[in-house]
Parts: sequence; C-alpha cells; structure tokens
Amino acid sequence: MSESGRVTARARTDNSPHEWNAQTTRVSPAKSYLRKVLAITWKDVISELRTREIFSAMFVFALLCVFIFQFAFDLQAENTRVLVPGVLWVTIVFSGVLGLNRSFVLEADKGCLDGLLLAPVDRSAIYFGKMLGNLIFMSVVELIILPLFMILFNLPLWHPGILVVIFLGTLGFSAVGTLFSAMAVNTRTREIMLPILLFPVILPVLIAGVRMTGGFLDGTALAEMQNWARLLVGFDIIFLAIALMTFDYVVEE
Repeated sequence: MSESGRVTARARTDNSPHEWNAQTTRVSPAKSYLRKVLAITWKDVISELRTREIFSAMFVFALLCVFIFQFAFDLQAENTRVLVPGVLWVTIVFSGVLGLNRSFVLEADKGCLDGLLLAPVDRSAIYFGKMLGNLIFMSVVELIILPLFMILFNLPLWHPGILVVIFLGTLGFSAVGTLFSAMAVNTRTREIMLPILLFPVILPVLIAGVRMTGGFLDGTALAEMQNWARLLVGFDIIFLAIALMTFDYVVEE
C-alpha cells in the first residue's frame, strides 16, 4: 500500500469513533421538543418554589371558598350531594384564575418575555411548557382541597371517576386559560380582562364537570353520562388544537 493510502486509511480509522459518537448523541426532534417543553415548565416550578406567589394565592383562596360555602349553606345530608359538585368546581375555577393571572406576569414585569420569545424554540413549546406548569399548580391545590372537602362534607370525592373528571376539566381550563393569559398580559386591566375572556369559553367544561361529579356521587353509570364525557374530552382536544395554532399570533401581538 502506498504512503498516501496508509495516511487516508489511518485518518478514517481515527475519525470513526468521533463520527460514531456524533451519531449516538444525536437527539431526535421529538425528544428535543420535549426537553424544551420540560425546561420551560421546570423554570416555572423552580421560580414558584422560590417565591410561592402563585401557589399561596391559589391555596388561600381555595381554602376560603371551602369554608365560606360550608358556613353559608346549611348543608344537610339530603342536599349535600346536590350542592357540593358546584361548590367544588367554583372553588377550582376561581382559584385557578388567580394562578393563570400570574402565568406570564413575571416574565412581562421583568422584561424577560421578549427574551423567552426570542429563544430558539418553537412557540408551541413555550405554550405547552406554560400550560403544563399551570396544570401542575392547579393539580397540587386540588389534591389538597379534595381531602378537605371529604372531611367537611363527608362525601367520597376520592373516586376514580371524579378524579378523571377533575383532571380533564383542569386540562381544558389550563389549555384555554394559558392562551388567554398570554393575550391579556400586555393589557392594562389584565386582572379583569382574563376572567372576562375565560369564563364564557370554559362554561362547557364547568357544566360537564359539575354534572359528571354529581353523577358519580349519586352512583350513576358512566354510560348515562357519556354525552358529558364526550363534551369534556372534545373540548380539551379542540381547544388544545386551537391554542397550538393561534399562540404564535397571540404572543406576536
């Protein structure tokens, strides 16, 4: 073999481990997208653990709602199952609005929102990261207030069907609320604007959640509530798709 051929073969042999490492460390687009979503969510979680602004406001408001409704209504055994589903969902919705109001406020007030939008990530990853953070905060509050509801109202709210309904309702609420929170963050009256935009849209989730929660408490079969279940699932799918398609235009404005 000639000297030039030996040099070429040696160069190929020396470079092959580096090429192999480059191929093995190459991340698929799906994993890269997921990492970006989780990074944004993790940023919000860490920020909340330091400040405790969102969770504190949501938890205190939810706690006040529970005790106010407890003493406002003379809840006897015969009317508890009728009123508690509505009380539960009103508590979830109003405490959730407090958390959604703060979703983009920290970035906007500190001037970091433009930097976040200029980051080399897809805008949908920002939306999903923010939505997942809101979903986590609301779920933590719900996990705390549900046992409190069970103690005060003596009802089996730790039912698998009720837990699934609450999760689906919270998912739809977070999907719409995160989009509207990004829309209202740059307005002067953002604390008022968000509920005005949000409440009419989430009305189907609220109605379906109340009806299905009451149905599970009464022992109604799931087959009899399938229309409400379809409404809840359909709402989540439709508004997740709408938010995914419109979030880029919302934050640009």
